[in-house]
Amino acid sequence: MSESESWEYSLHIPNDPRAVTVCRRTLRLVLTVHGLIGLVDVAELLAAELVGNAVLHTEGPAALRVCWSGRVLRIGAWDADPEPPPGVGEMAHAEDEGGRGLALVRACSDLWGWQPLSRSGDRGKYVWCELGTAPSHPGVTSRAS
Repeated sequence: MSESESWEYSLHIPNDPRAVTVCRRTLRLVLTVHGLIGLVDVAELLAAELVGNAVLHTEGPAALRVCWSGRVLRIGAWDADPEPPPGVGEMAHAEDEGGRGLALVRACSDLWGWQPLSRSGDRGKYVWCELGTAPSHPGVTSRAS
């Protein structure tokens, strides 16, 4: 499979804090076998924040989705709660113990967002972020600025 071919993986997880580790390790393996090792560290951090929020702030199942298309890696987390992610539009204060997850996603990704979902009676939301790659560096070793 060449770098220009698109692919997508989904991992459905229970509402269990251990699922964050499973998602991180699965993502590392997927990116490594696709030759995207230069994105692994940042992608793992972003996936852990997105999946961690889904597990921490909802009561239902969740899913990690990873897509590669056109030199862009999209990482997303689905959960069953249609409400906006905690902290959208807010900045955590220095003394806060939590609330920095989406700020970290904003700072480390090239683009991010969320959308409510409703399909076949299922409700929830999808929170996603993207990492681009520098077109002048085949083999993907850095994020685009």
